[in-house]
Amino acid sequence: MIVVTGGAGFIGSNLVHGLNAAGRRDILVVDDLTDGNKFRNLAAADFSDYLDKEEFGHLLDSNAAALDGVTAVLHQGACTDTTERDGRYMMDANYRWSKRLLHYCLARRLPFIYASSGAVYGSGDDFSEAGANLRPVNVYGWSKYLFDRYVRARLPACASPVAGLRYFNVYGPGEAHKGAMASVIRHFNRQLLEDGEVRLFRGSGGYADGEQRRDFIHVDDVVRVNLWLLAQGDRSGIFNVGTGVDRSFNDVAGAVIGWHGRGRIRYIDFPDNLRGSYQSFTRADTRALRQAGYEAGFLTLEEGVARYLDRLNG
Repeated sequence: MIVVTGGAGFIGSNLVHGLNAAGRRDILVVDDLTDGNKFRNLAAADFSDYLDKEEFGHLLDSNAAALDGVTAVLHQGACTDTTERDGRYMMDANYRWSKRLLHYCLARRLPFIYASSGAVYGSGDDFSEAGANLRPVNVYGWSKYLFDRYVRARLPACASPVAGLRYFNVYGPGEAHKGAMASVIRHFNRQLLEDGEVRLFRGSGGYADGEQRRDFIHVDDVVRVNLWLLAQGDRSGIFNVGTGVDRSFNDVAGAVIGWHGRGRIRYIDFPDNLRGSYQSFTRADTRALRQAGYEAGFLTLEEGVARYLDRLNG
C-alpha cells in the first residue's frame, strides 16, 4: 500500500490519478479536508482508504497494525502559502510533520519521496542542489530548506531510498482550491475570461515589466518524476524538478492569450507585501536528476499551457 499525504491537494491528487493510470489502487490517501472543496480532486480517483492527517498521526505514533501493509510514502502534504507569516504553524506543518514521516520510513526501510521546493533558492542565482546556493526569502522556503538539510545529513546512513524533490513553478489541473496560491496560468485564464486582459507586475528585481522569469513545469511532468523514482526503488538524494528553462511572465501571458485567440496585457504596480520575499528569477539545474537516470523530456510552456487550458475550459 502506497501512502500519499496531501493526497486531496494539487500535486497529491495528481499523483493518485497517476498511480491509478499505472494500475495501482492500493493507495492510502492522507489529508486535512477542512477545506472540503478538495474532495473534487479525488472524485474520479480509485484508492483503498482515506485517513485524516490527525488520525494518521495517531497511527504512526502507536505503530498501529493498520499501517503494516505500507510499502512506500509519497509525502506531498504541506503548507505551500508563500505569504504565510506564522512561522510556528509553517514549521509544524512542513518541518516537524516531515521529520515524523521520515523516521517512520527509515525505521521500516520504506521508500520516502517528499516534496521540497525551488523556494529554497530564494534570491540566489545558482540553482544547483549544493547547500551554498540556498537563500530563502520567506518562511515557507526556509521550512523546506531546513528539512532538506536535515535529510541530507542522514542520507549516508539511510538503508532505504529517500528522495527530496524541489518543485519549481508547478501548474495544471487540481489547483482550484489553492486560491491566491494557484498558478499564474489559472489566474491569467480567469482574468482574461472576466476582463479580457491579463495583469502582470511592473518591473522589479532589475527586470522590465512582465520580464521576471520562472521555470514553469506542468504537474504531469512532476507526477512522472515521482513515479519514476518510486519504480527505481534505489535512488536517494535531493533533486530539482523543473524543466531547466526559464520563461518570462510575458511569455506565459502570451501563451494564454494565444490559446484564447484574444486578450491584452496590462501591467500593475508591484505589491508592497511581496517586496523582499519574491523570486524574480528561477531556473532548475536538472543535472542531478539526469545523472540519477531520469531521461524523459518535459512539456514546453506552450504545450503545458495548452494542455491545461484544454482541461480548464473544456
